[in-house]
Amino acid sequence: MKELIDKLQESKALSKHEWTVLIEGRSPELAEYLFRQARSVRHRYYGRDVYVRGLIEFTNYCKNDCLYCGIRKSNLKASRYRLSKEEILSCCKTGYSLGFRTFVLQGGEDAGYDDARLCDIISAIKTGWPDCAITLSVGERSYDSYKALRDAGADRYLLRHETYDAEHYAKLHPPLLKAADRQDCLWNLKKAGYQVGTGFMVGSPYQTAGHLAEDMMFIKELDPQMVGIGPFIPHHDTPFAGQPSGTLELTLFMLGLLRLMIPKVLLPATTALGTIHPQGRELGIQAGANVVMPNLSPTSVRKDYALYDNKICTGDEAAECRNCLERRMESIGYHVVTARGDSLNK
Repeated sequence: MKELIDKLQESKALSKHEWTVLIEGRSPELAEYLFRQARSVRHRYYGRDVYVRGLIEFTNYCKNDCLYCGIRKSNLKASRYRLSKEEILSCCKTGYSLGFRTFVLQGGEDAGYDDARLCDIISAIKTGWPDCAITLSVGERSYDSYKALRDAGADRYLLRHETYDAEHYAKLHPPLLKAADRQDCLWNLKKAGYQVGTGFMVGSPYQTAGHLAEDMMFIKELDPQMVGIGPFIPHHDTPFAGQPSGTLELTLFMLGLLRLMIPKVLLPATTALGTIHPQGRELGIQAGANVVMPNLSPTSVRKDYALYDNKICTGDEAAECRNCLERRMESIGYHVVTARGDSLNK
């Protein structure tokens, strides 16, 4: 199997069969070999710097009914909220003082934030903190909407494709949502001039190694600036409540493969990794990741942005989150840096 990892490092691509064989044939020894290669590549381009993104979860209203998501519209037990412009700007003010130079505005697909409202918020952030990058993660929208938000000052956009395979996608989403539509959105985001991020869930219900192989091939074709992956974690108020979580082991393996496939990509060690293992984020960094995303949302609403169960850090103040992550990164020989942290994968 090492020869496939060597081939990936050399050519930056594998066939679907090779991807599938590699993923199915992984072992602890192979993983350690992979992680050594991934760290070497990561250090070549990004050193031991870890970029922080200030996450602002500004609405948990969503028009969609994805079967895995705790804020799906059918979850009547969800306690809904929307942050005002002033509350969002207050989060940015706090984050800036703590050294954040990227703010990530993440929410459900909420009609309460139309283009005009979002553009106003984006413009206000850019006016107040012009040296900061703004990342949006607000789902599927039209090209014209993406362009308007980009023109208002948004720099980056995160939209996980979740799974490339159309049949698998249909098992995770309601009939109105299509894999092809989501993929079209990603191409539109590139066309609109964003630094683009995509990604997938690891260990989602019905997922196979073949699905993951197709995910890797799609990401290679898209050539994004960021890739966010994390383990599937069930939420108790969804149809997938009884499904097993994705594993730390497979998630870390996929992180290492992504680092070798797109060496200059920005690769987060996600909150979900930290949720399924106490040292999940540290292990993600050691597998090749180079971004962490502490939460800047008001503590009063954090527990309500519950995409999955047992999410960590819902009670910590922003400074606590920032300082905790800094200590964690220092403990494994990495350091959090105050920088926009733009992707080297242009």
